Amino acid sequence: MTVKEMVSEIEKKIALKQAEDFDNVGLLCGNLQRNVTGILVCHDALEQVIDEAVSKKVNFIVTFHPIIFSGLKSITGKNYVERAVLKAMENKIAIYAIHTAFDNDYFGVNFRICEELGLKNQKILIPKTQNLRKLEVYVPNNYREAVKNALFKAGAGNIGFYDECSFTVQGKGTFRPIEGSNPFSGIQNIRENADEQMVSVIFEHYKQHQMMAALKNAHPYEEVAYQIITLENENQYSGLGRFGDLKIEMDETDFLKFVKEKFSLKMIRHSQLNNKKIKSVGVLGGSGASGIKAALSQNCDAYLTGDVKYHEFFQNEGKMLICDIGHFESEQFVTQQLIEILSEIFPKFAVSKSVENTNPVNYFL
Repeated sequence: MTVKEMVSEIEKKIALKQAEDFDNVGLLCGNLQRNVTGILVCHDALEQVIDEAVSKKVNFIVTFHPIIFSGLKSITGKNYVERAVLKAMENKIAIYAIHTAFDNDYFGVNFRICEELGLKNQKILIPKTQNLRKLEVYVPNNYREAVKNALFKAGAGNIGFYDECSFTVQGKGTFRPIEGSNPFSGIQNIRENADEQMVSVIFEHYKQHQMMAALKNAHPYEEVAYQIITLENENQYSGLGRFGDLKIEMDETDFLKFVKEKFSLKMIRHSQLNNKKIKSVGVLGGSGASGIKAALSQNCDAYLTGDVKYHEFFQNEGKMLICDIGHFESEQFVTQQLIEILSEIFPKFAVSKSVENTNPVNYFL
């Protein structure tokens, strides 16, 4: 299997288009036509990880964080980023980053955190907006199923845990072929009355190109009559963070001990205790202070994330326990998740976890 083929299969499972706009996800370096010898999964594709890949004769690295985050004007090895990329290129190793595409994925980073905490009734904390659209297309009766099947195959009609969702309305269409036309039905310069159906499907915006190609290929008309409508609906199955309920509510101190145990933590930075029970918990892996207000709006009793700054702890307004459990610590399950996913996609490939995949921060001497 080539790098290009492997990338294509990964992106069928985890769509890069759901990543945040600022992010640098996908294939960062590597020859698309090169055959893959094996897969190494890591949290950060640092120089020592590249060395590990060389020693294991593996030439495809899947990393959570992108090693290249801003445009490089040159690669000379003057810093840790350039040294890692340069070494990967010299050893013909491809690097593929997944980052916020997996943060926003329904079964991604935050799903696993909630599962470790045993949270019930889970929902997306900050659903993605303005990425849903609706297609309405007019189809002659006998071609309805062919057009619908083509749209479904292209990814339209997926709503949460349902697919092939659509709505159809019967009606009458009119058109008059004029000079230069080659009509599917009707006669030039005579108005045609056609029995048609309006088929409606919802789709994610990044599927529009492939959907329109499928539609025009399956539709019999020379000119396809359709409209695309941008929806304000929130996508409840894609977005940052997550929240849910503990099986049994806890005192704040018991909850902090519970979190320390689940995440194998040496310490937790947290806001002032409020002497209230913890039942509803919000989470956002990585640097997630931006989710504090969303967690408050969902009436969370506690919020777990990383990289919370001093003044950001005050945003809880005395209503919610904010817990900074560490950036790496909140994302510590990611590599195992990716190994499980990649092993399922590529059962014939050796998928291994980097032994260099360690937390770079030490809290105590």
